[in-house]
Amino acid sequence: MSFFELVRPKGEPGPVIVEVPHAGLAIPEVVADELLAPKDAIMRDADLWVDELFAEAPDVGATLLAAKVSRYVVDLNRSATDVDPLAVLRGPHHPRPGGRGVIWRIATDGAPVLRRPLSAERYARRIELFHAPYHAQLQRLLDETVARHGYAILVAGHSMPSMGRDVRGGPILTRADIVPGTLGGSSAAGSVIEVIDGHFRAAGLSVAHDTPYRGGYSTAQYGRPAAGVHAVQLEINRALYVDERDSRPREEGLTALRRLLTDLLRQLGELPPPVAGR
Repeated sequence: MSFFELVRPKGEPGPVIVEVPHAGLAIPEVVADELLAPKDAIMRDADLWVDELFAEAPDVGATLLAAKVSRYVVDLNRSATDVDPLAVLRGPHHPRPGGRGVIWRIATDGAPVLRRPLSAERYARRIELFHAPYHAQLQRLLDETVARHGYAILVAGHSMPSMGRDVRGGPILTRADIVPGTLGGSSAAGSVIEVIDGHFRAAGLSVAHDTPYRGGYSTAQYGRPAAGVHAVQLEINRALYVDERDSRPREEGLTALRRLLTDLLRQLGELPPPVAGR
């Protein structure tokens, strides 16, 4: 059984790939007894409906890869070795404490996600079943696209709460409508970033680059403009299309945003080949 969905264009694939790592809600039976999280918590910490926002990507030549499993099972926007030592017993040699690495120990509201720390074997099983196949597929798509076009543009689709603190803490603030994360402009050519920025501003949306999210594992792992791969993490403010009180979509907002994102993917696919540093 595949725990991600791959949708290719019906015609010739273009240079754009969309990945959606956090919209999934599934808790596979093989790991269900390891988790405590109730359904409302799973939904609250998911990037709900982002796969729906990008559902028309294949219609404009882009390839869509979307995870089906909850990030409580495995966080696909983290390195396989990004492990809280309290979440995994005898885990990788370079652990990173914090509660929410590749294996979440606590939810964003502080509630426990795990019944107990995972054994090294159970941790390895999650990586083998979910993390490794997803990223192997994403790498194949990028390799195929670079071979076909000479370059690839990876858009990592995410959503964020409308209010929140900076990643370093501080007061709760209203976030921008769109946050493109490019690791300070290093993960994509300037022409790609400019198209994204201009597209959303022309639609009347506010844009804040790298604030509060600079980009995650996929941006850092795959964004290599000098090698022809341009990666942008796109954080979308949930207030644009979701009722944040109950996680239900607002159909009018969802439809408008889907149309806007589909048009962005079309524009990116029609760009002249991006050049690193330009």
